[in-house]
Amino acid sequence: MWRGLWTLVSRAARGPHSPRPCTRQGSGYPAPGSGATIFALSSGQGRCGIAVIRTSGPASGHALRSLTAPRDLPPARKACLRLLSDPRSGEPLDRALVLWFPGPQSFTGEDCAEFHVHGGPAVVSGVLQALGNVPGLRPAEAGEFTRRAFAHGKLSLTEVEGLADLIHAETEAQRRQALRQLDGELGDLCRGWAETLTKAKAYIDFSEDDNLEEGVLDQADSEVRKLEVALGVHLRDARRGQRLRSGAHVVVAGPPNAGKSSLVNLLSRKPVSIVSPEPGTTRDVLETPVDLAGFPALLSDTAGLREGVGPVEQEGVRRAQKRLEQADLILAVLDASDLASPASCNFLDTVVIPAGAGNPSGNSQRLLLVLNKSDLLPAGCSDPHPDLPSHLLLSCLTGEGLDGLLEALKKELAALCGDPSTGPLLTRSRHQHHLQGCLNALGQYKQARDLALAAEALRVARGHLSRLTGGGGTEEILDIIFRDFCVGK
Repeated sequence: MWRGLWTLVSRAARGPHSPRPCTRQGSGYPAPGSGATIFALSSGQGRCGIAVIRTSGPASGHALRSLTAPRDLPPARKACLRLLSDPRSGEPLDRALVLWFPGPQSFTGEDCAEFHVHGGPAVVSGVLQALGNVPGLRPAEAGEFTRRAFAHGKLSLTEVEGLADLIHAETEAQRRQALRQLDGELGDLCRGWAETLTKAKAYIDFSEDDNLEEGVLDQADSEVRKLEVALGVHLRDARRGQRLRSGAHVVVAGPPNAGKSSLVNLLSRKPVSIVSPEPGTTRDVLETPVDLAGFPALLSDTAGLREGVGPVEQEGVRRAQKRLEQADLILAVLDASDLASPASCNFLDTVVIPAGAGNPSGNSQRLLLVLNKSDLLPAGCSDPHPDLPSHLLLSCLTGEGLDGLLEALKKELAALCGDPSTGPLLTRSRHQHHLQGCLNALGQYKQARDLALAAEALRVARGHLSRLTGGGGTEEILDIIFRDFCVGK
């Protein structure tokens, strides 16, 4: 009997025909076939070989006919060469490829058209002006194409976020993570969890039915407890996904003249910092976003840590120490030829050893110890300081040891940012908020002494999962997400 019950419950949760509704209620956007038709340049500004201009809405077909008259609409989803002309003056604008995507089989779910024109500014401007003269068309707002796709059930909210991240991805790891989220991995996981809660709530709602098989409620309770464990695991990993999206904070620190600025320039592949043999050249924190072994990072060059200097440099030292406290990963740099100096010894005692260099397990701050200026060591001396914590030899001057440092950075950043191939990552604080809310509701479920209270706790938990993927989201949240898109997306 319970299998038949679950079939009915699943149908009620998903709807009678499709797991995704055609139109999302409360999104603020009209159903397919109604409302304004929008248009925009989708391929970015500037001169290029080909520029793509797209439309979406009920007047898309009329717009396509107006610019390609007297030709009729091309076959659906087939590129055709057409002469584009201004519908008012009849003046030729360009010879372009046009495509027709009748809804609902389109990106937005509405009728859509695309114009693949030559990418010169005059051509693009002329076609956009011509579209603006077609009745019923207006310029699109930022992210409006994707928002319409969400409103018509073409993308879940987590998939929309994945698309935004894919557009802004600058490193290989960011691209992989964004693509997996766009493919629905996080949304599918949350929907699976929601089905577990729906099943458990259904068992409670029908628990007064004496025909329920023995042990069914215990089985549902066991599934909820497994879900509680899974939620806890993902919440403990929450900062990894956010680091992958925004970049890990990597701070380069050490005593004066250890080669910190040289290392920053070497890793960023550009002259970010001034390099000078004079100690104390860097007096403020210099930050630059970089791609380190495929992972995003914010690289900070800091003032050399020492005592007994002027007030300006002391302020730089204070800022450097503050950055060390905020760092996800410390690149501790020492001069390999001057390890016995008071500044080097003090740095080892106050920064390297407390941070647990070479012991990244647990919750201790991660640190890589780099002995720079290895080119100044005696010839044939492979490791002159085996008594030091685990370290890497490097010469910023010759580049020797750079490959080993990049490999070590890749391992550290993979641990900090997570591996997109191992499963969904929580890339936004919104994800963490809803999963924490779901977990809190499951805690109330465990404490409930009344079946009605237990069912209500499961309903609240399921509501958080639904809002994570876009069900019942407020307009304020949607506005924040969609404003990150460009106008043509």
